[in-house]
Amino acid sequence: MAANPIAFLGYVFIIIVFRENSYASSNITVEEEQPVIATGPYALIRHPMYTGMLLMILFAPLALGSYCAVIPTLLFIPWTVIRIKNEEELLLENLPGYQDYCAKISYRLIPWVW
Repeated sequence: MAANPIAFLGYVFIIIVFRENSYASSNITVEEEQPVIATGPYALIRHPMYTGMLLMILFAPLALGSYCAVIPTLLFIPWTVIRIKNEEELLLENLPGYQDYCAKISYRLIPWVW
């Protein structure tokens, strides 16, 4: 089924994000002298780890054949949007250069969509 490689791609994408950005974490903080990462997947979208996470979470139930689990996983979409907006507020306030990065990279989660 096509869901298996898509869910796996989500895992691989997250690994690529961690290799590109050693500051990536589940807890949003800004370290002293932390740079803005604008290379690799960050050159296309501002929050690539969430893109990988959504691919993984949304397609895992299909890959496992648990079709009724797809409905609750859809709740991760609005949760992710809210988290991204909160994260961006913190980064805009505390990470020098992030505002310029946002002006340059306009898509947050999905290229040419949002």
